[in-house]
Amino acid sequence: MIERIKFLKDEINKSNYKYYVEENPYLSDYDYDALFSELKQIEKEHPEFVTPDSPTQRVGSISEKFFEHKHKYRLYSLDNTYSYDELKEWYEKIQKEFNEPVELVCELKIDGLAIALTYEQGLFTLGVTRGDGITGENITQNLKTIKAVPLKLFEDVNIEVRGEIYMPKTSFEKLNEENLAKGEKVFANPRNAASGSLRQLDSTITAKRDLSMFTYTPILNDIKNAPDNHYDALMYLKKLGFKVNPNIKLCNSAEDAINYCKEWENKRFDLNYATDGVVIKVNKFAYQQELGFTARAPKWATAFKFPPEEVVTKLKDIEINVGKTGAVTPVAVLEPVQLAGSIVKRASLHNFDEIKRLDVRIGDNVLIKKAAEIIPKVIKVMDSDFHNSLPVYQAPEYCPSCGKPLLYKPQEVVLYCVNPDCTDVQKAKIEYWTSKEAMNIDNIGPSVIEQLYDKGFIRSAVDLYKLSMQDFMQLDLVKEKSASNMFTSIQESKKNPLKRFITALSIKGIGKETAEILANEFGTLENLETAEISKLSEIDGIGLKLADEIEIFFKSPKNIKMLKELKDLGVEPKMAAQAVSDIFKGKTFVLTGTLENMTRDEASEKIKLHGGKTSSSVSKNTDFVLAGVNAGSKLDKAQKLGVKIISENEFLEMIN
Repeated sequence: MIERIKFLKDEINKSNYKYYVEENPYLSDYDYDALFSELKQIEKEHPEFVTPDSPTQRVGSISEKFFEHKHKYRLYSLDNTYSYDELKEWYEKIQKEFNEPVELVCELKIDGLAIALTYEQGLFTLGVTRGDGITGENITQNLKTIKAVPLKLFEDVNIEVRGEIYMPKTSFEKLNEENLAKGEKVFANPRNAASGSLRQLDSTITAKRDLSMFTYTPILNDIKNAPDNHYDALMYLKKLGFKVNPNIKLCNSAEDAINYCKEWENKRFDLNYATDGVVIKVNKFAYQQELGFTARAPKWATAFKFPPEEVVTKLKDIEINVGKTGAVTPVAVLEPVQLAGSIVKRASLHNFDEIKRLDVRIGDNVLIKKAAEIIPKVIKVMDSDFHNSLPVYQAPEYCPSCGKPLLYKPQEVVLYCVNPDCTDVQKAKIEYWTSKEAMNIDNIGPSVIEQLYDKGFIRSAVDLYKLSMQDFMQLDLVKEKSASNMFTSIQESKKNPLKRFITALSIKGIGKETAEILANEFGTLENLETAEISKLSEIDGIGLKLADEIEIFFKSPKNIKMLKELKDLGVEPKMAAQAVSDIFKGKTFVLTGTLENMTRDEASEKIKLHGGKTSSSVSKNTDFVLAGVNAGSKLDKAQKLGVKIISENEFLEMIN
């Protein structure tokens, strides 16, 4: 029987390797299913023979949560180059170090999720997400469901490897079609779909999502007679049974690497996976070791990023959105088009002055691109014979939601609906109240708010705290567990920090940073409510204009009533922590990178508790840059400006 089990496991594993790694089927579906069923039956009758490397162990299970795991070997980031001149400069700098041509390896940069896999005696024992490069999450059970992740290697070695989990484009399209038909979430792009699939607490869901992996780096410390260069190391990974991207190439010069990048800039769209650039590495490990690392990235590697994709599509309509302040913004409704890895149906037009400047007309062919690879925007109207025959677009005069006249405010280019009872304004305010930067109420998204509002359950954020489980159960597609999650999230938000509560109030001009200043200055909501305008205006970062808006808000009878209702419903924001010293009084800190013993938010809190303040950007007025692991461009700017850079340990010594 043991021999039969071994035969079945070997045949199934061989078939998985041939199909998912080599993409060369070895068994028919019928034969594969027959072998798998036989193995499953034997293991059911004799559970003592089940081993971790058995193909049957790819079946998922349910976990309560993912646990953090500190990486044995840190996962670094990559510095980016965006032009061929930058790529040449990077190569020439390296070449000078060694006074000879330096061999490079070019690989496509897969747009997925980095993971670290550990194998002991050839058996897969641990899989961890990249996280911040120092600590990730243990998702071993989910990774076991991915057939491109070998459970047992062809050699009994101890090794850690890095790979990129991705979802093939065809699988992504199929998943979205199925979800659309079932009324479930539709993913924006394959990377988001892979991320959502990989972090399911129920790994049986991950198993159904058809994820795959390319392996791109081994840690060879425990390997005898290990390769001495990156290219041979990739070949060794293939020999062990890992899936390695077939489009790697050895290059002898910067020109070779540039030609590789040019070749794949357009060819990449024919691949069945998303790639957003090329990773270029020095081949010899000895050279890599000599070049070393910066605080965040290896000096011996760079990522050449492909330019943002721009495509032409038809403008079908211009939709009008009304936000929480009453600001009315135009949105382009487009003929659906593939752009930078996702299907784009809408794009930003910013404001009506921008429409006029571009002379955008409904029916035009327009050029769109993704700003910072995230938000699609219209950047140009394409020349056409029919453009001048299309009607010139006229900005709306009345609110599309409530029908009231729209107005421009002095010195602003934005149109406003000034009706405080406008339905769209109220919905937008509730959406903002629940958002991550405000009260951070999980599970209550725009579609839920839309239903709650349309069914008459809510008219303001106050009404959220009056809802019962039964109210949520009356919404479409909401079952008991979802209703419980929504109700619990709302109840938990009642004791949020004061800075979140002030942010959520949507006082004109008060975002989360200014809200934090107010929370720290006044400590309690009662103190802020009764603050004199003279005191408010003297606070650094507030000024007379914002002080006026704050006073108007808290003196409004409508807002006084709202705040009393919230208090009666048990919404009592926590007091801001009181300062413990003034050792950082007058000092400005900028935080960058990942800290080991605290989050950046926690470090920011400590700075403020000791009288200092933080800024998001480095300038000549910055006193200290607190730099953690993977510190980026802020560190470079601090060095250029001569700003003092301190480590986490130095920071802790200062406050102790």
